[in-house]
Amino acid sequence: MKNILFASVSLLAVSAVAPAMAADLAARPYTKAPVAVASIYNWNGFYIGGNAGGGSSHNCWDTTSVGGVAVPTTSEGCHNATGALVGGQIGYRWQATNWVFGLEAQGDWADLKGSNTSSPAAFFPLVNNTKIDALGLFTGQVGYAWNNVLWYVKGGAAVTHNKFSGTLAGVTFGSASETRWGGAVGTGIEFGFAPNWSVGVEYNHLFMGKHTDSFTAFGLPFRADSIKQDVDMATVRVNYTFGGPVVARY
Repeated sequence: MKNILFASVSLLAVSAVAPAMAADLAARPYTKAPVAVASIYNWNGFYIGGNAGGGSSHNCWDTTSVGGVAVPTTSEGCHNATGALVGGQIGYRWQATNWVFGLEAQGDWADLKGSNTSSPAAFFPLVNNTKIDALGLFTGQVGYAWNNVLWYVKGGAAVTHNKFSGTLAGVTFGSASETRWGGAVGTGIEFGFAPNWSVGVEYNHLFMGKHTDSFTAFGLPFRADSIKQDVDMATVRVNYTFGGPVVARY
C-alpha cells in the first residue's frame, strides 16, 4: 500500500514539473526554404556531328551545240537523281536570350543517280545520266530556343560534284564532270536530349542554276548541253557541343 501511494505522489509531481520544463526550452529556429533552381539548355559553343538521309536532284538537259557547232536550244528532257547521303558538320553557335545565331560547314558523300531518254527532237534513243557523288553547304543560321528545343532557318552557299554521261546500249557517248556552286536555304529543329548532345532533323533546298557541259565521243566534240539543277535533301543529325550546355537560372 505504501508503494502504491509513493508511485502516485511521484507521478503527480512529474506532471506538475513537465509544463514548466517545456516552457524553458528554446524556440525552434526558422529555416528559409531553399530557392528553386531551374535548369536551362545553353546552345553556345562549337559543335561537331554527323548526318545521314536522302536527296533528290532535278536535272533538265538542253542541247546547245552539236559537233562543236552552235544549234538552237533543244530540250532533251528532265530526270530526278535520287539516293542516299551521309556526312558531317561543324559549326559555332551563340545565344542571346532565346535567340540563337550560328555558322556551319557541312559535307556529304552522295549517291544520287537518275536518267532519262533524250527527246526525239535531240538524240533519241541516247540515255542521259546524272550522278551527284558529293555536296557541301556553307551557311548561317538564325533560330529561336525553347529551353532544349531549337528551331532555326539557314541560308548560304552550296556546292555539288556532278558526273554526266550519255549512253546507248551500254556504250558511253560522251561524259563530263564538274564542281558547281549555287545557293541553299533550309530549316531544322533540334532537341537537346543529354548534356552536350542533341539530335535533329533538317531540310535544305539547293539552287544550283544552269551550267553548260561539253561532251566528247571517241576523242571528237559531240555535243554541249546546258543542264539546270536543283537539289532537295533531308537528313537526321546528331551533334556534340563542347562546353557545359546546362546552366542554372534562379
